Amino acid sequence: MAETKPKPKLNKKAVEMAKQDPKVRAKNFNEVALGYTEAEAQEEANRCLQCPKPQCITGCPVDVPIPAFIKLLKEKKYAEGIALIKAKNALPAVCGRVCPQEVQCQAKCVVGKMGDPISVGRLERFLADWERDNGSQIPQKAPPTGKKIAIVGAGPAGLTAAADLVKLGHDVTMFEALHVGGGVLSYGIPEFRLPKAIVQNEVAYIQKLGVDLRVGNLVGRIHTIPELMKDGYEAVFIGSGAGLPQFTGCPGENLGGIYSANEFLIRVNLMKAFAFPEYDTPIRIGKHVVVIGGGNVAMDCARSSMRLGADVCLLYRRSRTELPARHEEIENAEEEGLVCKFLAAPLEFYGDEKGWVKSMKCIAMELTEPDAKGRRGVKEVPGSEFTMDVDTVIVAIGQTPNPIIQRTTDGLQSDPRHGTICVNEVGKTSLDGVYAGGDVATGAATVISAMGAGKRAAKAMHEYLMNKK
Repeated sequence: MAETKPKPKLNKKAVEMAKQDPKVRAKNFNEVALGYTEAEAQEEANRCLQCPKPQCITGCPVDVPIPAFIKLLKEKKYAEGIALIKAKNALPAVCGRVCPQEVQCQAKCVVGKMGDPISVGRLERFLADWERDNGSQIPQKAPPTGKKIAIVGAGPAGLTAAADLVKLGHDVTMFEALHVGGGVLSYGIPEFRLPKAIVQNEVAYIQKLGVDLRVGNLVGRIHTIPELMKDGYEAVFIGSGAGLPQFTGCPGENLGGIYSANEFLIRVNLMKAFAFPEYDTPIRIGKHVVVIGGGNVAMDCARSSMRLGADVCLLYRRSRTELPARHEEIENAEEEGLVCKFLAAPLEFYGDEKGWVKSMKCIAMELTEPDAKGRRGVKEVPGSEFTMDVDTVIVAIGQTPNPIIQRTTDGLQSDPRHGTICVNEVGKTSLDGVYAGGDVATGAATVISAMGAGKRAAKAMHEYLMNKK
């Protein structure tokens, strides 16, 4: 009787990814996470059980065939592996860096019930980076349909919709208000988390697919949606994001030195204020910075400020338990020196004789009982006011869509409270041939959720165009 070989023992611990030392990285804007080596990627890929009924795919908003690409990676078929990913996801180098896999595909991973889940994002990043170093392949496209489509906004939703639609044979033009493509990937996420060269490489790939990218085109000013439809575009996808910042409404918020997160991150990321005077975009930061908020954007502002030489305090009105930022980002920020002040909120800002903020009055907060959705509210603690000296305040408490498109498009229904465009489950708006997705339809959310919306809309737009009489 032949001996049966014992099954190899499952390694329950994920392969860690190397990072810059916190003391070093806190002083530079180079990428923090250094990526897997080939040997590390192979070791991590070998932890995958290749489940016959993989649950990880059900957690992916863009339906990447996760076990299949990991199998190809294990077999060192890197070109085939990345091609399989890109059949579903046009931005793998981005998703491998900023997608919250821990609450999506990795949360469904069977291995995660026994130990650490498979590091799907790190493996995706490895293949995407391998492709960047070894050259990308352009997939075969469907024959031309003769249908013209306009995409408004070159962020994650627009880029995804454009890639899917051009591969289906449509003539796709993308209109971007800024001078580079990428949307929030370019202006909102710092270099140390998502290098801009990575973003532009992904944008260039989508252009190579045949998408015509027109930058410096603010739809709602240079063109309106109705004008685009009259110009021969038979369908339009609106993926213009949520770029209108929200503020606290506290007295003194108009003082100099108080930034919205959007303005601060655009100056630092897109205009490269961190490299002044090489790039002519100075930014006044001072020594003491307070960032108001607790999401990933707040963490990005805080970590950027530390790299510009400031001592940074994060002011968040709930407790650490409710902090919405990714655990990885909180951990990295605290390693780099971030101080967090929980259960506190601003009341008023005070300025100096030149009109610059110099201090702020705050108040302690306490949590209330959970509501029907399990979310705990907050209320002020009477008599708990305190004052903080500040040089700069960055308000990172959320953003809503800019209403310019809604105001210049008759019949386009939007939510009067949040400013988001109303859509159905596939992204169709109240107007025939007009679809929307991403933050402009949901409010500020994740990159991957915007990409998922772009994919759903692209499929619906294709069906609409091919069945249009």
